[in-house]
Amino acid sequence: MAVERTDDNETGAVAPEAVTPEAGAPEAPDPKVVAAIAAAEAAGPQHGETVRTDSWIWSVRLVKTRSAGATACRGGHVQVNGERVKPAHSLRVGDEVRVRQEGRERVVVVKRLIRKRVGAPVAVQCYVDNSPPPPPREAFAPAGIRDRGAGRPTKRDRRELERLRGLAEGNRRGRFAGPGGPGGPGGASGPSGSRESGEPRS
Repeated sequence: MAVERTDDNETGAVAPEAVTPEAGAPEAPDPKVVAAIAAAEAAGPQHGETVRTDSWIWSVRLVKTRSAGATACRGGHVQVNGERVKPAHSLRVGDEVRVRQEGRERVVVVKRLIRKRVGAPVAVQCYVDNSPPPPPREAFAPAGIRDRGAGRPTKRDRRELERLRGLAEGNRRGRFAGPGGPGGPGGASGPSGSRESGEPRS
C-alpha cells in the first residue's frame, strides 16, 4: 500500500523552483558594468585630487575627443553651475554641467568623478541626465530636394537653393573670377592674354 507524503503540505514549505521573483523587484545590475564602473573609479581621483572639466566631459562621452572638450570650454559652450569655465576648472560631485553642441544642450549632474573614458553603459552611471528632449527630426525641412526627372537646375533654381541653404550671394565667387578668368590679369581677353589670329601657340 502506497503512503502519501504530506510533510511538505503540512509544514507549508515551498519547493525552490516554485519561487518566482516579484514583478516590482529591481533587476540585478550587469556584472560587466559593475566591474567597469569599479575600474573607472579606481583610475579616478584619489583623496583630495580633482578632475578637470574637459577631461570629465570626454570621459563620460559628452564630447568625442578631449581636445574637442577643451575647445568647447574655451569657446564658452560649457557651463558649470551657470558659469562659463576654463578647461582646467575642477569638478565636484553634485555640480551641474551644461554642454552646448550641434544645436543641442546637454544638462547633466555629476554623480561620479572619473578620468578614464568609459563605454556608454558605464558613462550613464556617472551622471544624472536632465537634458531637454532633442528636437524632432521633422522640424528641420530638407532644403534643396528636387523632384525626380526635373532635370538640371537653372540659374534661377540654383539661386533659390542657395538662398534656402543660407548662402550669401556676396560671398560666392564668380565662375570666371580669378587670375585666369576673363577680365583678369592672365585672362584670354586681357591685354597680356590677347593673341593675333595668325600667331602660333607657344
